[in-house]
Amino acid sequence: MTPAEASRRLRALCARAPVIPVLVIEDAGTARPLAEALVAGGLPVLEVTLRTPAALDAIRAMAAVPGAEVGAGTVLGPEDVAAARAAGARFAVSPGATPALLAAAEGEGLPLLPGAATASEAMALLARGYDVAKFFPAAQMGGPATLSALGGPLPQMAWCPTGGITPETAPDYLGLDTVLCVGGSWIAPRALRDARDWPAIEARARAAAAL
Repeated sequence: MTPAEASRRLRALCARAPVIPVLVIEDAGTARPLAEALVAGGLPVLEVTLRTPAALDAIRAMAAVPGAEVGAGTVLGPEDVAAARAAGARFAVSPGATPALLAAAEGEGLPLLPGAATASEAMALLARGYDVAKFFPAAQMGGPATLSALGGPLPQMAWCPTGGITPETAPDYLGLDTVLCVGGSWIAPRALRDARDWPAIEARARAAAAL
């Protein structure tokens, strides 16, 4: 998969909803009903971070949910790319980008949303052929003001900002021409997941989908 093909795929995924839920799943047994609630609420594109032992099993369970497009987050190197692909991930997300990671994703045919936070990092991705990136950590790196500034010299780069975004600040990002969608962890907090309160999570997803 070429970088341009990966970026086209990510643009299509980002167009499906304004928010991609960023999920840290400790219990794979909650994965399927969680995905069902999020999809029912209008958020079909889901990112499961590879930060817990349950993450790969969660991806497998969620990938079986009709309408769900499940990706792996916190993908840091070739081993993560291979494991995510084997688990059924349809895309990958990374906080940054290294030559080894980019080459692995391209070799595996797994669309990658690489991370960038500076003009130099964005320019390096553009030079390789990527024109969609994750802006991380968004709030700590200056939020919408920084993305607006980067859009001046780099209007061809589209972004999915993630990190510290809330329901209150999400519209400020989504109002920028260069922002395709945002990543958010507020939609399915652990307390609601532990309580198996799927209706509440579906309601939060519905509110996010309306942003």
